[in-house]
Amino acid sequence: MNKIKEYVKEFIKEEDGIGVVEIILIIVVLIGLVIIFKKQIEQIVKNILSTISDRTEQVTAPPKE
Repeated sequence: MNKIKEYVKEFIKEEDGIGVVEIILIIVVLIGLVIIFKKQIEQIVKNILSTISDRTEQVTAPPKE
């Protein structure tokens, strides 16, 4: 049990990882990009879903005689 506590303490003291501030900044930037490009993202998703739907119908439709 002491080894686990020591490992946790060492892990917390490490400064090699990404800090909370950096993670928050990345999230803020991503949210900003989504807000800026919302219409374009919506259009891309609609096109992708439409293409998937069309191709699914082609695969599942019975062959024409």
